[in-house]
Amino acid sequence: MLSTIVFLPLLGAILILIAGGRGDRHEREPLVRNIALATSLVTFAATLLLWLKFDPANPAFQFEERHAWIPAFGIQYYIGVDGISLFLIVLTGFLTPLALLSSWQSVHKNVKLFSFMLLALETAMLGVFVSIDLFLFYVFWDAMLIPMYFLIGIWGYERRVYAAIKFILYTMAGSVLMLLAIIGLAWAHAQATGAPSFNLLDLYQLNLSWPVQKWFFLAFALAFAIKVPLFPFHTWLPDAHVEAPTAGSVILAGVLLKMGTYGLLRFAFPLFPSAALYFAPWLAALAVIGIIYGALVAMVQPDMKKLVAYSSVSHLGFVVLGLCAMNVQGVQGSLYQMLNHGVSTGGLFIVVGMLSDRRHTRLISEFGGLKAVMPRLVTAFLLVTLASIALPLMNGFIGEFLILIGAFQWDRRLAVLAATGVILSAVYMLWMFQRVNYGPLTNEKNRSLPDLTPREWALMIPTVGMCIVMGVFPGPFLRPMEPAVARVIERVTGVAPASAAAAATAGRPGSAAGAATAGKPGSVSQTPNAERPAPNAERPAPSVSND
Repeated sequence: MLSTIVFLPLLGAILILIAGGRGDRHEREPLVRNIALATSLVTFAATLLLWLKFDPANPAFQFEERHAWIPAFGIQYYIGVDGISLFLIVLTGFLTPLALLSSWQSVHKNVKLFSFMLLALETAMLGVFVSIDLFLFYVFWDAMLIPMYFLIGIWGYERRVYAAIKFILYTMAGSVLMLLAIIGLAWAHAQATGAPSFNLLDLYQLNLSWPVQKWFFLAFALAFAIKVPLFPFHTWLPDAHVEAPTAGSVILAGVLLKMGTYGLLRFAFPLFPSAALYFAPWLAALAVIGIIYGALVAMVQPDMKKLVAYSSVSHLGFVVLGLCAMNVQGVQGSLYQMLNHGVSTGGLFIVVGMLSDRRHTRLISEFGGLKAVMPRLVTAFLLVTLASIALPLMNGFIGEFLILIGAFQWDRRLAVLAATGVILSAVYMLWMFQRVNYGPLTNEKNRSLPDLTPREWALMIPTVGMCIVMGVFPGPFLRPMEPAVARVIERVTGVAPASAAAAATAGRPGSAAGAATAGKPGSVSQTPNAERPAPNAERPAPSVSND
């Protein structure tokens, strides 16, 4: 089932090349667009079916597929899904048809190639989230750079080539270091067992020395920090967002950035637990700097798209902070915030794209008084903005609330500093919204702008709907995450969270017995995990003060 979901978009992309004919044939654009949209919708339906069949009580990987690929080097085609990756797969399926729809009025050059690149990118993104073999993960990780490079470089705005080259150079620089660390892990496995392996579950069993953990963790963390992007590795992001077409910005903000935080949680922290705990305060400090810095820089941006881009630097800082706390509330909040940010920020880029398509400018000063001209679009804009600033009963509130609870239990000083980012986000987002949509209609070019079209209704209804549903009913999303999250926390810290411990006592990991204790903030069992090798005794991770 997983292979079908991963490669269905690629199959649709190949079909588009065939149906589009040779060259750039404009008469076939409607056919190409419809095939691309239908493929993305079928893929999204398949991800929903995956969610329906997923066992939320099971912390292990499910729907596993395993085939020998390059046996001499221990490389396998090994994929699976757990509570950590499940909703990122669903998010990818949800955003891709929205990205395609958002491009129908703005992309007219070589639509066939554009649709091919977007669907090929979807396959690569899905592959990243399902890979259990590290070599396979790296193949998908690098494969996604190619279509995104072309999406920015061909269909972007004036400085698109510069932005595309900057994007790929930054990302490749970190990826090369991660590849060296991946090869080093396989070699370490060969030294320990006599056979190399890239299987993540095998590599979890390695008991690496402190120097090896330290350097390998830094290699992984740098690659993922660039992708997040974490301050000070963020400078490629504003250029990429501003120059990318709307569809590229939606996918970049909605999915690609989450691969950095997903990589920290899936690979860097559990593979190198001692180093992760040692460097977590430093990562968290950079995250808090990014939260405040991103918000302050966003506040002074004259371009709406650049403002939303810097808001991503701020919001993703919350995600990294929650991961560094390494408790159930923090990590679950981080996972949930990845989904929230994908929906709300993707929605903001869609709205900015609608305004840009109408006026061919994104400057805040060019707008004003739009409420009187296009009230429906402004209403959708308002709801997505409120979700982005974490208004209660909107999706952003749940994620940031959990992250701040987890961070407060871990380090109160960082939590208090991070909380200022919530206030600042309300300032820059509402100030931008007020300048664009309220006040007198001073620019005559705005007087005849059309309101939402049927295509744009199809974009905004699911986006706004998800912002509200995830804010009012977070349970169906949070429950399947918890067993896998507890498993990672136990792997990293050597201490089982209370919910996981209760489930183990009941003999049913992730069962209702464990879930019953999940709502007790800060509730932690002090029983060490006997199965995991203790962190390297040569360099214990520093404790974090709560003073």
